[in-house]
Amino acid sequence: MLLRSLAAALLLTASAGAWAGLPTFCERETDISAAEQDRVLRFAGAVKDELNRSGSRVAVIARAGLDLSRFGLLYSHAGIALRDNPGGRWAVRQLYYACEESRPQLFDQGISGFALGADAPSRGHIALLFPPEDQAAPLEQAALDRRLALSLLAGQYSANAYAFGTRYQNCNGWVAELIASAWGRLDTNEHAREHAQQWLREQGYTAGPVKIPSHWMMFAGQFVPLVHLNDHPLEDAHALALHVSVPASIEAFVHKQAPQTRRVELCHANGRIVVRRGWEALGAACEPGPGDEVIPMAP
Repeated sequence: MLLRSLAAALLLTASAGAWAGLPTFCERETDISAAEQDRVLRFAGAVKDELNRSGSRVAVIARAGLDLSRFGLLYSHAGIALRDNPGGRWAVRQLYYACEESRPQLFDQGISGFALGADAPSRGHIALLFPPEDQAAPLEQAALDRRLALSLLAGQYSANAYAFGTRYQNCNGWVAELIASAWGRLDTNEHAREHAQQWLREQGYTAGPVKIPSHWMMFAGQFVPLVHLNDHPLEDAHALALHVSVPASIEAFVHKQAPQTRRVELCHANGRIVVRRGWEALGAACEPGPGDEVIPMAP
């Protein structure tokens, strides 16, 4: 869900030039044909195969959603995939915005549902990080500790939440703070988020920055539900650079903290699935390179 409302607002405003009828996240619906659904489910099957053969019990997982290329981003939403999740094998524990209750909640979702959450069924990207056992075990324990996971959940959601504030939170902020609690061996208490953010700062965590193309777009975003600027430092808004937790920030931090982490990236487009094992990103075009695995998809 990260930046979906923000991106929808900025992209649609730039093209349509009007706010009337602008869809919010909760109103968005994606029409998907039977053929497109079949393609995404085949892709999800390849992702699950990688999880099953990894030998790991936990993975940091991210997917590409809305086209965020204007902000220099490919991946938008992250969670924790757990082999022994009570919600199902390899279900993804994640923060999502519950529209009916108007608040963020924790949600366990199967890999197929996670893959279907992308906005463009004709193509998709998912990245998997498998930390070494020393880091994987505490992360798995933290993610499965519902009391801890809930202690890190904010009461208010913001798609572009400031990464070092506690007024709001987005999906990726929760993941970053969970990793901090796990690897920092932090205690669960009423100040869990503050302690997690302090640990992230001390370890050099860099959130974003998400570059906003213009002051006009920054101003327009204030009128979009689920997007806020009142938690960001004023200098960041003036600089058009918001420090927001995004999957790329989490990935860089995990790599720095646990250099032995294995990375697998999968994408599908043009009737094929591409699998790359390593830290060199595939890129939005989903073009295979030397050493990549290519899996043909049935028409």
